[in-house]
Amino acid sequence: MNLIADILLAAGALGAGFYCFVLSRRLSRFTDLESGVGGAVAVLSAQVDDLTRTLGAAQTTAGEETAQLEALTKRAEEAGKRLELMLASLHDLPEQPPPAKAESESRFVRHPGASR
Repeated sequence: MNLIADILLAAGALGAGFYCFVLSRRLSRFTDLESGVGGAVAVLSAQVDDLTRTLGAAQTTAGEETAQLEALTKRAEEAGKRLELMLASLHDLPEQPPPAKAESESRFVRHPGASR
């Protein structure tokens, strides 16, 4: 009985060892930097770095554009206030008679001595 138990124990140990060997080879191929998941992770990591830099640049540009837009909006509001003030001051002017009508017909006159 002890002999059978020892044989089964040795067979189990050899099976576990073989399983660990196969698993180790698969894991090394899985994490290979060129063709496995390790390569994919390295590529994705580089893409994340690029996107982070691009996002930083976009945020900086957006901040600058926002500042410019705020300045332009402020100028437009000030110009609008000045226009409102000018328009209000025009209402205070007295009525003026309309200007005399100019002759509506056009005449063409040839000057003597003008060559054709």
